[in-house]
Amino acid sequence: MKHELLVATKNKKKLEEIKEILKDLNLVITSLTDFSKPPRIIENGMTFRENALKKAVKIARLSKKLTLGEDSGLCVRALGGKPGVYSSRFSGRDKNDLKNNLKLLKMLAGLPEVKRKAYYVCAVALADKEGVVAVVEGRCSGHIGFALKGHFGFGYDPLFVIPKYRKTFAQLGPRIKHKMSHRYRALEKAKKIIQKYIEHYRST
Repeated sequence: MKHELLVATKNKKKLEEIKEILKDLNLVITSLTDFSKPPRIIENGMTFRENALKKAVKIARLSKKLTLGEDSGLCVRALGGKPGVYSSRFSGRDKNDLKNNLKLLKMLAGLPEVKRKAYYVCAVALADKEGVVAVVEGRCSGHIGFALKGHFGFGYDPLFVIPKYRKTFAQLGPRIKHKMSHRYRALEKAKKIIQKYIEHYRST
């Protein structure tokens, strides 16, 4: 019997990435979109870790299922770590990926490549009805490009350049991104924890 993992998100693109990275665990992966009335989660933590924990714990308590909470974003060194935990809502109330990217380009206007260093952060929290199981993090370093390039991915992927390839995540596509991204690195750590959790569950 397959074990269920509930992902505390309504973001379809993020869910697709998580499913792809965790596919070899043979899990039934569900999300908040499977709820008729999904609970609201206010992401008011000061760190990615706090927000990931909040999602995982709240949904695990409600569902009584093993739950994965994830929070991720972009940190630009020249901006003191911004947009950080505000990455998805960087452009304000009417935010969307394009507006967020354009605001970032405007704030970095005139800066040379050497001063456009940035990194993605992903925090993944696992919880069940008893409480927190584990929290892990992953990072991926790069720099911010001068124009939007590529059509894969979401968020800041069209601006996030991987130095090794001299291309953005949006140009490289999922085959390469899912082997090196911040989300991949965090979920690779989470995989081992989930596997042990399932083995323990099956042995009891």
